[in-house]
Amino acid sequence: MKTFRSEFISLRGLNYHVRHWGDETAPQLFMMHGWMDVSASFQFVVDCLKKEWHVISVDWRGFGLTEAPPTDSYWFPDYLGDLDAILEHFSPDQAVNLLGHSMGANVVLLYAGVRPERVRKLINLEGFGLPTTHPKQAPGRYLKWLNELREQPVMRSYESQAEVARRLQKTNPRLSDERAGFLSQHWAKENAQGQWDILGDPAHKLTSPLLFQVDEIMACWSKISAPVLWVEANDTDVWSWLGPKEQARIEIDRRIGFIPKVRTEMIMDAGHMLHHDQPAHVDCVWHFDALPLPLLDLKRS
Repeated sequence: MKTFRSEFISLRGLNYHVRHWGDETAPQLFMMHGWMDVSASFQFVVDCLKKEWHVISVDWRGFGLTEAPPTDSYWFPDYLGDLDAILEHFSPDQAVNLLGHSMGANVVLLYAGVRPERVRKLINLEGFGLPTTHPKQAPGRYLKWLNELREQPVMRSYESQAEVARRLQKTNPRLSDERAGFLSQHWAKENAQGQWDILGDPAHKLTSPLLFQVDEIMACWSKISAPVLWVEANDTDVWSWLGPKEQARIEIDRRIGFIPKVRTEMIMDAGHMLHHDQPAHVDCVWHFDALPLPLLDLKRS
């Protein structure tokens, strides 16, 4: 495995953990992880890179080794603010190459539409947005949030690192023992009682009282000026919230249609955690208007 180094920086009042791979003089590539994940999740993709990159990945607020804010709820716009601060810290004068997975992909897509001049190229790994909501759902969502605030959410602990690894493999059966073992040591930490705690603030589990306004998000996506590579896994399970597969496909394709410059790719034999399942097949060499615009050069397995 390629080695990484960690550093901590102060961003928006939080002690943020940043993971670096590669020569710091090489071109920068920012990788943003998903919900209940950590920056180490991109290790396998980094190992497949042929070209020299300075890969920069952070643990989002309240995940991994990044400090959790003193709050009982997390708000999606804060991820956008954190990303803006991260890019301003590491690349204040140049547009950046961005890759995001799942929740992280939703953040970078939105950011690329809000600050299009700051994004050079973008890779979306399984970032589809959230289910469409309707105003009539608002009273119930606010009530659910209020009721959840009365309870303290908790994360279960595990008896050993090996049990954490098995938990990861239960979620993703494609995960090898070696990869599960690596991820388990970054996804959880041993506590004073000898048990292993997930490195994620339990407050992340609370329902957001705010509805997903798909039209607002699509308005932002339509402002993206960077070329976008939209990557899906053939065996993804995150479409279930959109209903039957045929219905989901129609809605996903409708959303893709709002992105001005986009190419879509399907990764076979992979689930939602496709960067774990097929890291060498995240083929990110793409073309627009017959002009080659390589972003990543990955080794084929």
